This record gives sequence, C-alpha cells and structure tokens, in this order.
Amino acid sequence: MNTEIGPKRLELLHEVVPTASVLALLVNPTNPVWLQLHVLHSSTDHDIDTIFATLVQLRAGGLVIGNDAFFVNQIKQLAALTVRHAVPAIFQTHGFAAAGGLMSYGTSLTDLFRQVAVYTGRILKGEKPTDLPVQQATKVELIINLTTAKALGLTVPPTLLARADEVIE
Repeated sequence: MNTEIGPKRLELLHEVVPTASVLALLVNPTNPVWLQLHVLHSSTDHDIDTIFATLVQLRAGGLVIGNDAFFVNQIKQLAALTVRHAVPAIFQTHGFAAAGGLMSYGTSLTDLFRQVAVYTGRILKGEKPTDLPVQQATKVELIINLTTAKALGLTVPPTLLARADEVIE
C-alpha cells in the first residue's frame, strides 16, 4: 500500500510548502520496490549525512522519505536532521512525526496490528492459514507535528490540519 500512497505524501508535503520549487525523494537503491525516480540515495549512516548536505546545495524545499526498513531504523536521526537543516519532510510512520519530523502519512499500525490479531484468533480457533484470504491494511493516517512546522517557519493550511488524524503540538 505504501507504493500507492507515495504520491499522496508528495502532495501533502507540497500543500505545506507550496512555494517550494524543488522537492526531493530519498530512496534505498538496493530496495527492489523503488523505481529510479531521482537523485538522492542512502543505505548507510554516512550516506544520510551526505544527503542532507546535498539537500542544502539543491535548496530543496522538502523531502519525501521513501518506504524502507533502513529509514525506519534511522527515524530519530532523519527527524533531527530534517529540523537541523530546515527541510520539511514526510515519512510513512507515525514515529517520524513523534520524533520531531514534520509529517507522516502511511498505514495505521494500530489497524494493521488489529488485522493481525483477528487472523491470529481465527487460526487459534482452528481455521487453516491457507484458507484465509490475503489482506492488506486499508487505513492510512496523517500525522502533523505543529511544533516542527513552527520551528521551520511553516504555516500548515487549516484544510490540511482538518484532514489530519493527529496533530502534535
């Protein structure tokens, strides 16, 4: 599902920084899910520091961080660097906004875990896993960190705040 909502993350970030003429997308080039869409690649801690220097040189008005386990593991570092370098950014998980990043938009982990629990219950009651249909998460959530928006000198449009599932102040 994250592949389908990637463009939405870009749209949401652009709503927050409508004057940005350059946005960037950070992806892990070793992840086979991503198409080669842009310039910035990172798969090590050192790469992340280099990426932010590049973002400053590009005068990027925002950053969409691609869906990748490596980036999830670096979530606090990424959030801190986006604030330190004044780069508005959006990522897939709630933890990014909670760690100080500007926004997150992605699958609701609460909903996903609920689905896992339902399936586990069905299996424990005797249903065969091979008989259960394949499902994917369907609920996405938008989290906006207003404290970070203010630190970046951004005003989040009221229409976007109204659509947010959670606003961190």
